[in-house]
Amino acid sequence: MTFPSGEQWTIRRGGQEATVVEVGGGLRRYAVDGVDVVAGYGEDEVATYGRGQLLMPWPNRIRDGKYTFDGVERQLALTEPAKQNASHGLVRWAPWRVTERGEDAITVNTRLFPQSGWPGVLDLTVRYALGDDGLTVTSAATNAGDGSVPFGYGAHPYVAIGDTPLAEVVLELPADTEVLVDERSLPVETVAVRPEDDFRTARALGTTSLDTAYTGLARDAASGRWEVTVSGLRDRGPVTVWGDDAFTWTQVFTAKGADDEPGERGIAVEPMTCPADAFNSGQGLVVLAPGDSWSGTWGIAPSLG
Repeated sequence: MTFPSGEQWTIRRGGQEATVVEVGGGLRRYAVDGVDVVAGYGEDEVATYGRGQLLMPWPNRIRDGKYTFDGVERQLALTEPAKQNASHGLVRWAPWRVTERGEDAITVNTRLFPQSGWPGVLDLTVRYALGDDGLTVTSAATNAGDGSVPFGYGAHPYVAIGDTPLAEVVLELPADTEVLVDERSLPVETVAVRPEDDFRTARALGTTSLDTAYTGLARDAASGRWEVTVSGLRDRGPVTVWGDDAFTWTQVFTAKGADDEPGERGIAVEPMTCPADAFNSGQGLVVLAPGDSWSGTWGIAPSLG
C-alpha cells in the first residue's frame, strides 16, 4: 500500500516513538508511552495546516510571491491563493530519502532544483534523534549551485493538548518583540510585545488567539537555547519546544487547538530563522553563496505524567 505521505520511517528509544515520512521529510507522529506529544496526522492522511512539515527555503509567506534578489525580480507560484501569497517554501511536498538510519535516529535529505521563481540548487539534510531529553532535529542546507541564493528555515510542529480546553492551556514564551500583520498575514510592523500577547510570565491563554511571530527571545545562559513551554494540560505534563542560536524567531499558532477543532488538537510552536516576507524585507534573511552551508538545531522536550 502507498500512503499519502509516502514511506513511513519510525525510530524508537525507551517509550518514545517518532515517525518521519517520505513526503516533505516531516514529522508525522511523536509519542511517549503511547501518548501523543505532537498533534500529527494518520498514515492514511495528507498533512494539513503544515503539521510537522519542513519549511525551506523560506518559512511563512512571501507577498504576491514576488521578490528581487541580486537585481533579478522573481515570481513564485501563489500557493496560498486566497491571500495571494507564496507560502511555506518549496520542499514540503517533495520526496525525501533516507541517508542514515538507526534504532533511535534517522537522517533524510533532498535536493531542491531550480524552478519557476527559484534559481538555485540546495542540498537539504535533516536528522531526527531521540534522546533522554526528547526529540532533537538538526537541519542543514548547502548551496550546490553556481550563484548566491536567499534562504530561511522553519519547522511546523503542533504540541498536542489532548482534551484540555484551549482557554486553560498555559503558555510560557520568553519574547519581548512581536510582528503585527495585516489581513493577508503579512508583516506591518515589528513592535514591543503587547500586553495581550505577552507570555514572558507563564499564564493561561484565556481568550487570546495567536498567529504571531515573536523575536527578542531570552535564552538559557548554559545551553544558549530559547524555550517555549506548553503546560496546564489535563492528561499530560508540560512540553517544551526549543531552538538554538540559529533560530531567532518563533511563530505560535493557536487556532488548531480550538475546542471544536476536528481531529487532534494542538498549538503550533514553530522555530524560524526569519519572519514572513523576509525575501523582501531582508529581516533575518540568510544569503548562501556557492558552497556555503547553514545549520540549526531545535527540539521537543516532553514531560508526560
